[in-house]
Formats: sequence, structure tokens, C-alpha cells
Amino acid sequence: MAEGIIARLDFKEIRYEVADGVLTITLNRPDRLNAFTETMLNELIAAFDASDADDDVRAIVVTGEGRGFCAGADLAHGGETFDYRARGVTDEVPRDGGGRVVLRIYDSLKPVIAAINGPAVGVGITMTLPMDIRLAVHGAKIGFVFASRGIVPEAASSWFLPRLVGISQAMEWVATGRVFDADEAERGGLVRSVHSQEDLLPFAHHLAREIAGNTAPVSVALARKLMWRGLGMSHPMQAHQADSRAMFSRGQSADAVEGVTSFLEKRPASYPDKVSDGLPDLELEEPQWS
Repeated sequence: MAEGIIARLDFKEIRYEVADGVLTITLNRPDRLNAFTETMLNELIAAFDASDADDDVRAIVVTGEGRGFCAGADLAHGGETFDYRARGVTDEVPRDGGGRVVLRIYDSLKPVIAAINGPAVGVGITMTLPMDIRLAVHGAKIGFVFASRGIVPEAASSWFLPRLVGISQAMEWVATGRVFDADEAERGGLVRSVHSQEDLLPFAHHLAREIAGNTAPVSVALARKLMWRGLGMSHPMQAHQADSRAMFSRGQSADAVEGVTSFLEKRPASYPDKVSDGLPDLELEEPQWS
């Protein structure tokens, strides 16, 4: 894709736009504060499938249309919203929809930045937990409100949230179910920084372009996999083994030659290796849903 050209894929409840190496995914139900639906779930999974296969995508920004990021699950079914059997689901234990999305984001081969431009409640905030960097707008309201709706935290947040902010902070937010502001989210380590509405997306795109313009895509994909999988490792020796395999593979690559040569020649690098050609096997254990 030529520099600066915008490429789009058509979806119903999200927008998918690629420009200058950055994919912007916009949750697009502004009349419902981008409340989460099954359609949005499936479109988000499809969007991350598409981004992994597209070498023009080097980094991803996720944001919301209008004045909200995502107000949580669409409650159009009223009191039966979370009752799968009342909605005709016959699986003994059906998979949580939010969990399907976050596990797909967790497996992304491209780094992901959340630009939280307004309320992010329930799945609206848990979907951001596997994203690599979270930014928020001043005044954004955030809440892990599940216990105050009679349910429990979903979207694998029992794994992600304590690892991101610590068990004490995670339990305070989950057990109280309270809605808090972006400043508290920043103090608690949930978001990197808080921005004005005018600065939020430009800053998110600045970070994304910094990734897109300066690093080897295959190296970033491997680094992301190593970092996230490392959170679940029981001993640093496992990380050492995975790092060693990655270094052995990357050290022989055309990217490594180009990275060192361009540095010595004091010129921008042009990395030839493509994520779509596949990544080396790091022998990291991948649990499967059965």
C-alpha cells in the first residue's frame, strides 16, 4: 500500500481503516455508546484475523465512535441478558463472548493501543486488558461493574487484571464494582496516561507510528508473544529458553543484517521479513479450549 493511502474493510458495527502502517479499529454504535453485541464480537475477531494477515498493518489503535468507548454489554435482553439458556444456548458451559475477543487480541501479531475516548464499563474495559498500551481521555468513566450486576468478571480478566495492576488494586475495583475516573485508572496502573479529547487519538497514532516506522515487524511480533506468554511462566528458565530460540532464529535473519547494517551506515532501516510468512516456533505452550 502506498504511503498515506487509507485502506478500509466493510463491517457493520466497527470501522477498519489502515493508513501509514497503522490500523484504526473504531467501535461504531455511537447511539448506544458502542455497547457490545455478538455482531461486534464477531467483527472484532475478523478484524484481528485480517490485521495479522496484512503486512501493511504494523500497529493497531482501538477506539470508539462518538462520546463513548464501550458502555459494556448491550442490555436489550433485560434481565435475561446474561442467561444463555433463556436465549436458546444449549452448550453445557458456553464460551464467554468477551473471552473469545480478548484471547484473539492476546494472540495478535501486531501491538495494540487502546484509545479510551469515553465510558469503558464491563466488557468495554475488560476487552482492553490484552491490549499493550491503554490511554484514556480526561473524564472517562471506567468500571469493573460485574458484581453489581449479579455476575462475575469475564473476558479472562481474572488472569489479565491482577497481572496488570496487582491483586489488591484488582480486587478493590472488582469487589466494589464502582465506576471510577481516568485519573484513578492512571494511578492504579491501568492506563499509561490521560489526555484531552483533542490529544487522545493523535497521541495514540503517534505511538503507533513510532512502532511502525522504527522496528522490524517480525521482531515486534515475537517480542509481544514472549512478553505476554512470559507472564504465565513459572520460572525465568522458561523465558531464557524461549528468548534463546528467538535470538537464534532472528540472528540468522535478513532483518538482523539490515538492522545492524542500517545502524552502522546511519540510515533508516528497511526490514525485508514479513509477519505473514510465519514466525519461528518458540515452543511456548498454547492451551486449547476443549
